[in-house]
Amino acid sequence: MIGIVDYNMGNLASVINAFAKVGADATLESDPSKLGQYDKLILPGVGAYGDAMEHLKANGMDKAVIDFAASGKPLLGICLGMQLLFESSEEFGQTQGLGLIPGKVVAFDEKKFDHHLKVPHMGWNELFQQKETAIFAGLNKDFYLYFVHSFHAVCDDQYVIGKTHYGYEFVSAVQNGNIYGIQPHPEKSHENGLKIIENFTKL
Repeated sequence: MIGIVDYNMGNLASVINAFAKVGADATLESDPSKLGQYDKLILPGVGAYGDAMEHLKANGMDKAVIDFAASGKPLLGICLGMQLLFESSEEFGQTQGLGLIPGKVVAFDEKKFDHHLKVPHMGWNELFQQKETAIFAGLNKDFYLYFVHSFHAVCDDQYVIGKTHYGYEFVSAVQNGNIYGIQPHPEKSHENGLKIIENFTKL
């Protein structure tokens, strides 16, 4: 059973449809007391970091996600959901995250950009694999996915499984044991994204 954390942050229909396309059932779950019944968990998210943490904390979903991660079962954070896995974000001031991966979330440093680049980073870009990992099985060493974000993670290389270049190199995929995070949207990334989702269902 695959659960998708439903905490009123983003349209989840595309995530559900992506799992259906690879022949997997994924269930929206808004009751934190039921997270433990799932074999795998998706933490999606679109919007502001602070709002997302407030929504998670409103009914104790933050603690439920942390408990799920501690169980050793696979957890995948997507886009804002990946960022929430970290200890903090500087978006609209400092906000404490879930603390499942050491590191923080920062704004793109536009001073390092070429003049023609804009924030948010939006569209197709290349993810460069840094390590072999089960969720990238069967994909090329470098492959394209769809991005939409203004902030990115900063963490130790031991947790980094993917990097991407936009003005400068940034962390675009992470893993800490059973906990995975991916900054782009696999559910919007056609065959490559569906392969990641399929791989996650097989963990």
